[in-house]
Amino acid sequence: MTKTAFICSEKLWERGHGEAHPLKPERLKRTYELLDAYGAFDSEDSLLVSPRQATVEEICLFHSPEYITAVQKLGRGEEGVNAARYNFGTGDNPVFAGMYETEALKLGAGMVALELVLSGEVEVAFSFAGGMHHARPAYASGFCVFNDIAVAIHRMLVEGLRVAYIDIDVHHGDGVQAAFYDNDRVLTISLHESGYYLFPGSGFTEEIGKGVGRGYTVNLPFAPYTDDETYVWAFRALVPPLIQKFEPDIVVTQLGIDTHYQDPLAHLCLTVEGYVAVVETIKSLAPRWLSFGGGGYELDVVPRAWTLTYGVMRGQEFPDEIPSYYTDKYGLTTLRDRKKPFLDEQMKDRARRQAEAGVEALKNTVLRSIQGG
Repeated sequence: MTKTAFICSEKLWERGHGEAHPLKPERLKRTYELLDAYGAFDSEDSLLVSPRQATVEEICLFHSPEYITAVQKLGRGEEGVNAARYNFGTGDNPVFAGMYETEALKLGAGMVALELVLSGEVEVAFSFAGGMHHARPAYASGFCVFNDIAVAIHRMLVEGLRVAYIDIDVHHGDGVQAAFYDNDRVLTISLHESGYYLFPGSGFTEEIGKGVGRGYTVNLPFAPYTDDETYVWAFRALVPPLIQKFEPDIVVTQLGIDTHYQDPLAHLCLTVEGYVAVVETIKSLAPRWLSFGGGGYELDVVPRAWTLTYGVMRGQEFPDEIPSYYTDKYGLTTLRDRKKPFLDEQMKDRARRQAEAGVEALKNTVLRSIQGG
């Protein structure tokens, strides 16, 4: 089996954005409990590792000192900070007590995961509480305060590595894209629901980078109601050739599961089986693999999908029947989906045609631009 690390602590789900907010810390608690119920951490080659708080110096690899200070003060309830200036105070990005400590812990979890991979102690590390891909250097966005992914990639660039970033969250990974839009040492690939229908309203095929980074940004937007068949086909048609040509030293992923047909915040129609098929393809491409969690807002879906994901990372099969302890507590009985979404042929055809057009366009542009290491 592959030697893996899962970065986890109860502190990651002690506090959050508020009871009414979609990003519920409970999804992390339930994921850990399901993996634990399956005995996923019983083996010596499956490390359960505690996170640490990121240092200010680490956060400064991407975020401005002024912004970091503002987050600290807002989280302490201090007056005199213009929250709106940093995009706080909205429904998406509320100010909450202990905000700096909570979000710096998520970022620190990613740094611990990165250190384990870079040291060779593990081949794959999963910082499931992270994946905050919308945050910008000086403002919060889309539930994200600190962009743990951008910080980790900046650290890798300091180490002289070539990084391929693959984002399968239903929302475009705009913050990470912006961070490396003019960089040819980072290949950013985002597959997501089209910005015509969903936040953040970006991530179109013509967004391909600029300057020396032209051709190193890749976006494949999907039509609403895209299903497993179309999504998995498009991923396999596009991503492996890009990764193979770029020849990265490490693959970084954001594995949001808000593409699922039951997710309340978006309109794609994947099942956990389709999602896992994509994760399996990623594993086949990754020389070293650092992964982050991401979105996913249906509490009965996230733990199942991320449990199966960790199984793929390790090369471990979990029985479909969920252990009785977990079933008694949460009511779930099977790890995989029992039902699939019903889509009429017109919906499926529309989604397929858009995906085919996107893949073709990108093969004719970015694939020709990429240079190997």
